[in-house]
Amino acid sequence: MLKLAIVVLLFAVIVSLFSGLFFLIRDQGKTHRVVNSLAVRVALSVVLLVLIAVALWTGDLNLNPTP
Repeated sequence: MLKLAIVVLLFAVIVSLFSGLFFLIRDQGKTHRVVNSLAVRVALSVVLLVLIAVALWTGDLNLNPTP
């Protein structure tokens, strides 16, 4: 379940990245949608890092899994 949440958050960060690129090209700096997209991407990245840290701390996610 935790791995699925990590994958979903990664996908959301990528979608936010490309939406920011789209707004940058389309609006040409006339609106604040690029800044809003950046804020969403930063917030999602912080949540993702916290989720990964919690998963590592609780043992749900291992860096070196044993076979």
